[in-house]
Amino acid sequence: MHDQLSQIADRLAIQDVLVRYSAAIDTKNFALLDEVFTADGIGDYTASGGIRGSLGEIKQWLERALSIFTVVQHLVTNISVDLHGDEASSTCYLFNPLGYPRDDGSVEMLWVGAVYRDRFVRTPRGWRIRERVIEPQYLEGKLPGA
Repeated sequence: MHDQLSQIADRLAIQDVLVRYSAAIDTKNFALLDEVFTADGIGDYTASGGIRGSLGEIKQWLERALSIFTVVQHLVTNISVDLHGDEASSTCYLFNPLGYPRDDGSVEMLWVGAVYRDRFVRTPRGWRIRERVIEPQYLEGKLPGA
């Protein structure tokens, strides 16, 4: 029974990290990513036109890439977690509405769907993402400048 409770606690802690990532991005509080990734964590956004980089590089890139958007919402669902002692892997779906201002003051919306594939490690400060890879599924809408 203790083992089952421990696994449930680990799964919930990992889900909390996934939600914390979304909160960091949606509020543009990129410093919060220090509580999401390991210090040597890697993010791979190349499949969606971004970078593969270290935590510092990811934070700088996300800040630049999201600066135009006034609507930023990351919704994660269909979370699957595989625990392996002090390591874990997870897959979750992403629905990501993004909006940016049009010249007339209205908002142009983009609808993005993707899958996040993450590798986690348990640290003294809790579960953290060691590597995140995004796999885009669809993009509906007009990109800024297109």
